Amino acid sequence: MNLLRIYKFALFLILCTAVPLAAQSGRVLPASSPNGPTADGQTVKQLFDEANSYLRTKAAEFEAKKIRFSDAKLAQLQIEQKQLAARYAASAGMRKDLAGEDHYYLGMLHWIAENLDGTLENLAKFVASEDSPADRSQTSRSIMIVVYAKQKNTEDAERTLAEYLKNQPQRLTERARMESEIAKAYQEKKDFVRMAPHAEEAFAAAKALLADASSRARGLDEILDNGMLAFEAYRDIGNADKALAALDDLISSGVSTQTPSLYYYAADKKITYLIETGRKPQALAFYQTAADNAQKEFATPPLRADADRRLRARDRHYRLLGELAIDLPAVDQWFPGTPKKFADLKGKVVLLDFWATWCGPCLEAFPALKEWHQDFAGEGLEILGVTRYYGEYGGLPKETPAELEYLKRYRVSKGLPYDFVVAKGQANQILYGATALPTAVLIDRKGVVRYIATGTSYTRLEEIRATIIKLLAEK
Repeated sequence: MNLLRIYKFALFLILCTAVPLAAQSGRVLPASSPNGPTADGQTVKQLFDEANSYLRTKAAEFEAKKIRFSDAKLAQLQIEQKQLAARYAASAGMRKDLAGEDHYYLGMLHWIAENLDGTLENLAKFVASEDSPADRSQTSRSIMIVVYAKQKNTEDAERTLAEYLKNQPQRLTERARMESEIAKAYQEKKDFVRMAPHAEEAFAAAKALLADASSRARGLDEILDNGMLAFEAYRDIGNADKALAALDDLISSGVSTQTPSLYYYAADKKITYLIETGRKPQALAFYQTAADNAQKEFATPPLRADADRRLRARDRHYRLLGELAIDLPAVDQWFPGTPKKFADLKGKVVLLDFWATWCGPCLEAFPALKEWHQDFAGEGLEILGVTRYYGEYGGLPKETPAELEYLKRYRVSKGLPYDFVVAKGQANQILYGATALPTAVLIDRKGVVRYIATGTSYTRLEEIRATIIKLLAEK
């Protein structure tokens, strides 16, 4: 964890261009702290300034004392900042003489504390006041729009957006965030027709941000998020041409910014989308083109190697997607159930979870796997935990019988309710391109491979869950 990250987080609070990650989780209560600061004698603006600068102040203290900063420490400071803001908001809210900019700064305190109702109430009062400065009124409207969208109140979000667009100044960062949040609200409502224009506007603002060198780092995050929103909107209303155009824009942005990860992500989405829509020959041709272009478009050998490595790692996956699943060729043990062919599992959605006991990210996925089994087994989901004997390599007993007994105890100790499939070698992993762990493979009710991905993250697990739901809905 470096100090730049802390300063960026604090800056985002000042600019108010993003909603804290837990903004939908409910009201933050002010923690009692007998030794903490009080609101006595301070203006509401002073209270806001202190809460808003809390992370920067603490970062400077840590730097001066040469104290190492960690993710855990940052998370704790963020909680403390929210609690401080909530305490100050509660105190300031009891004052009888609030007027004008007091409501702006009180709203901003609620915003930091993630108290959305208090944010809306006070920022609306500020905007309605006759003497509210134009810039802060626009910032207030932008935050109100984000809050309305988070609350799925698209009617008020649209109304406030119309007011924002009739006034000045207008900031690209605010426009990208507002349009993005409204698009996401419509996406959750499955109203993809109304989602599309907002996703398009958010994407356009993100591309403009990317053109500004001073906002390049932020622009990369914005363009990926909003480019994918545009793709998803057009994909879900069946406009394949515009969906592909959004991905092509992202690919071009990866080249123009010399960012292999963005280039790969967009190219990968295009390849898998073409396969999903029955155009596998075109998908494989584009895969080769994307790999070739990476060698031409990226300026330095490390960048070219990065893009090539990412794409080539998916080669086996691309060739399997859209094809009938091939039976696992090297099964030594299958427990507690009995061995099955994929033909026996037709009519079910099958999730192959390639994993190992020594793989930390694999273990992080266990809660999700158990949840999916509980939620979806009755609808036809079959999970298989596919592993192999690792012996001393994995710090396990060298003898295979002892390792097998260990795996059986391990399954019980972790409370994993699905079958384990154990191999003696890597044949199963090589077949499914699962030499990197964990790798998830989803097979539909017809026995066709529909999804393959490696790694564990919140986003990846949500993606797998969404794909499971989609495949279960296909009868």
